[in-house]
Amino acid sequence: MKRLAVYCASSLGVDPIFADVARHVGRTLAARGIGIVYGGGRLGLMGLVADAALDAGGEVIGVIPEVLRDAEVAHHGCTHLHIVANMHQRKAMMTDLADGFVTIPGGIGTMDELFEALSWAQLGYHAKPCGLLNVAGFYDHLTAFMNGMVTAGFLRQAHRANLIEAGTIEELLDQMVAHRTAPSIIQMVRGDL
Repeated sequence: MKRLAVYCASSLGVDPIFADVARHVGRTLAARGIGIVYGGGRLGLMGLVADAALDAGGEVIGVIPEVLRDAEVAHHGCTHLHIVANMHQRKAMMTDLADGFVTIPGGIGTMDELFEALSWAQLGYHAKPCGLLNVAGFYDHLTAFMNGMVTAGFLRQAHRANLIEAGTIEELLDQMVAHRTAPSIIQMVRGDL
C-alpha cells in the first residue's frame, strides 16, 4: 500500500484520546512510508493527521471542494492540494489516489465516506481494503449495527468481512495488507466465482 485515504472528523471531538490517535495515525503512516490522501482540511482530526504526517516527513495529499477552500479551511501545507468542484469529485479522486481506506473517529461526513468505500467494494468498483480504527470503543455501536444487517439478511457475511477492524493503527495496517476483498455481489449473484 503506497497511499491510504484517511477518513476522519473536521472537529476534535470531546475526548482528547481522539486527537492523540489522529496524530499517531499520521506519524505511523509516515514512518511506514505510506502516503496519506485526505479531505484537505486544516481543522480537527483531519488537520492533526496531516500535520503529524508532514512533521514526520510523510506525503500528504489533500482533496478539498472549492466551497471549503473558499471558507479558508484548506490546509495549504500539504504535499499537494487538489481543489475540486464538489464532494462527489472529492470522494472519487480520493478513491482513485488511494490503495485503501482507514476510518478513524468522525461524524456524518466520515460515515458517508466509509460507507461509500464499502458499497463500492461490494459492487466490485474496487477491491481495496477498508479499515476501521475503533478507538476507545467509539465504533462499537456501528459494528453491532452492521452485524445486525447480516442477521436481518440485508448484508452478506462475506461483505461484512470487508470492514477490517482493529484497536490500533499498527494492527489495522497489518490486517489490511493481508486482507482479500470479497467477490462483488454481482459476481455472487451471477455465480462467477
